[in-house]
Amino acid sequence: MKNLNFIISGGGTGGHIYPAISISNELKLRYPHSNILFVGASDRMEMQIVPEHGFKITGLWVSGFSRSLSAKNLIFPIKLLVSLLRAVFIIKNNKPDVVIGTGGFASGPILYIASLFGIPTVIQEQNSYPGVTNKILGKRVNKICVAYGNLDRFFDKNKIVFTGNPVRSGLKKVDVKSSSALNFKLEENKKTLLIIGGSNGSRVINTTILNNLELFNSLNIQVLWQCGKIYFDEYKYLNSNKNVRVYAFIDKMNLAYDVADIIISRAGASSISELCIVGKPAIFIPSPNVAEDHQSKNALSLVNKKAAIMIEEKNIKKDFINSFRGLINNKELQLDLSRNILKQAKLNATKDIVNEIEKLL
Repeated sequence: MKNLNFIISGGGTGGHIYPAISISNELKLRYPHSNILFVGASDRMEMQIVPEHGFKITGLWVSGFSRSLSAKNLIFPIKLLVSLLRAVFIIKNNKPDVVIGTGGFASGPILYIASLFGIPTVIQEQNSYPGVTNKILGKRVNKICVAYGNLDRFFDKNKIVFTGNPVRSGLKKVDVKSSSALNFKLEENKKTLLIIGGSNGSRVINTTILNNLELFNSLNIQVLWQCGKIYFDEYKYLNSNKNVRVYAFIDKMNLAYDVADIIISRAGASSISELCIVGKPAIFIPSPNVAEDHQSKNALSLVNKKAAIMIEEKNIKKDFINSFRGLINNKELQLDLSRNILKQAKLNATKDIVNEIEKLL
């Protein structure tokens, strides 16, 4: 068999980048001599993260279209045209066998041009409500891998395959804390709260945690806190507190999940998929600043199965303490949430997605 060429595109947030990396790792495992090129937005986080995982990436001068009145929208058509022309060059130069998109506006031009050239295309939609780019691409691609039901409202049902979301390797259900605690200089036998505010961090979540550090201390809980790069300088002084460990970003999330007893998280699709595999009791605080409020829909899909707790950001001041106390003081509730969220896990999602890619070769 000839060496295969794959192009994979998705970015802007970790929720699009890490599924793309997971898919690429599985492709490389099956086809060790294949060539894999990432295409991202030239000014976004994928340009740094992807090379750190051993893959080549090239950038497009592309950005999203603001839904509010913005001067940036004036240059949007120019950026789009330049990106489409650049995508033509990338396709011709790399001759991909399949092009895969995991969402984010950077994936739009490259998958659109690939479809015009008749190259097989796949998109992976992580959320219960698709983003604009995937909704547009859905009309042109060959296959759509999804993680939630009822998406035939947006996509041709004949193209949809229910696979679940790819997650990073090394995740598992852990019942006993391992030496992972030592990696974060935490006490191994102390109850641990893990906070994940999304790849960019969350002002509201960070403020809530800061305001409740005395509560956590009174409950003899230590805190492992991913606050986000833009907030780290503001909160790093808390590392002098033996019960608090603050990080801009946690690279070894498998170790963080190991050490956690309770998890507070945004409700991005990748986070939810990972937490289903990890099987720890979780409180989701969805971001309201996302398209179509899809994070709330993601979280509600678990809440309705009694697999998680959700607090709306607008209600966090009045609801957080009671919700947290109600969970931490109720062992039976913790066990129920853990059992029920584990039932939602899709352990073979990445392999199933690559199986669908293989069918197009």
